[in-house]
Amino acid sequence: MRKKVTYTFEDLPFLKDSILQWAQQYYEVVWLDSNAHKQKYDSFDALIAVDALTSIKTDHKNAFDDLKTYQEQTKDWIFGYLTYDLKNDVEKLESANLDGVEFPELYFFQPKKIIKIKGNCLEFDYLNMVDDEIEEDYQTIIKSPPNTGDKTQSSAKDIHIKMRIFKDEYFSKVTKMLDHIKHGAIYEANFCQEFYAENYTMDPLKVYQKLNEISKAPFATFLKLDDKFLLCASPERYLKKMGSKLISQPIKGTAKRASNKEEDDKLKERLAQDEKERAENIMIVDLVRNDLSKSAIKGTVAVEELCKVYTFDQVHQMISTVIAHVAADKNPVTIIKDSFPMGSMTGAPKVSAMKIIETLESFKRGLYSGAVGYFSPEGDFDFNVIIRSILYNKSKKYISFSVGSAITAKATPENEYQECLLKAKAMRQVLEDN
Repeated sequence: MRKKVTYTFEDLPFLKDSILQWAQQYYEVVWLDSNAHKQKYDSFDALIAVDALTSIKTDHKNAFDDLKTYQEQTKDWIFGYLTYDLKNDVEKLESANLDGVEFPELYFFQPKKIIKIKGNCLEFDYLNMVDDEIEEDYQTIIKSPPNTGDKTQSSAKDIHIKMRIFKDEYFSKVTKMLDHIKHGAIYEANFCQEFYAENYTMDPLKVYQKLNEISKAPFATFLKLDDKFLLCASPERYLKKMGSKLISQPIKGTAKRASNKEEDDKLKERLAQDEKERAENIMIVDLVRNDLSKSAIKGTVAVEELCKVYTFDQVHQMISTVIAHVAADKNPVTIIKDSFPMGSMTGAPKVSAMKIIETLESFKRGLYSGAVGYFSPEGDFDFNVIIRSILYNKSKKYISFSVGSAITAKATPENEYQECLLKAKAMRQVLEDN
């Protein structure tokens, strides 16, 4: 059982940094922040879960079945993540590439403490075993000083960001991907590359705050699992369940911003009319429709919004919204398994694309292009797509951030390479300025 206590403020955003700073004492932390993006399917402005009572940690073998059992037995809030490599549980696939960050392939926990920000309300949702700590935690949070950073962090001059593959090799691999498309093996695939740094110590919370300030993404996440951190500025929702309704919002199509409003509007309109970008988006929409139909009540899958361009601080993005309805007795974990991994990060046909991706990419995606989110006690859920993110293994002093783009028949290696650099800009900036 849980106890809920709500406090009301005239202005709440100032507390976000204090809540995150307070949470750093715990082994497990999941912070989800909408950054004031008022969207149709929002449930809260921000939310944090900390301090596991129970948890599940596993590799990909029978991962979804194990998660299903855990979710059904817990019957409470559970928070965590699904790595991209759970594809190997869904299909007969493998992940043999280099893994520098070494996150467990699946992790969820039942938090003792949840704090939600909704409008001007700060809601504490604590298990009864710790509900006597609500007032103390509240006082700590509202009186917390600003984060001053980790005194042990390296200076900016110490970081040396490397590319896992260089430009010539990237061009060669994209050309091979285009050959697969030409010969009919696939129509589209998301090809990704890793940037990384070794022997570098940083303050993850401070870096996350800088990344979030630059990007202000609607599905931002700070995740801590002991010595491993995810600093995420994702603009993309993977899948949400609200009662009987499913919502997926795949992104395909990216354009840079301009400081001049007139030029920025032209870039936005150009993206909206770009035939290649629209074709990429529509291909993924078709894939998402097919994925949702595996779980949905027949005839309920629909495209609510097609190829609409949204503007973010760093880029313009083309987003579609696909909805469906499921039966009341449909297990939520099964719904996710039926559509995992998300189509926007794989390709079409999905299994063929994932096989080709594995042979051409030079790193194990792991948490990148996976999903972070939660299941509610009622069986609802909400998960983002882990992109525009920095992964950090504090013990190994290893930093990784990856970017990708959709390769179709109309793609050119140069344009795809430039799109990757555009997507990498914010992560590189916060690390080099750290």
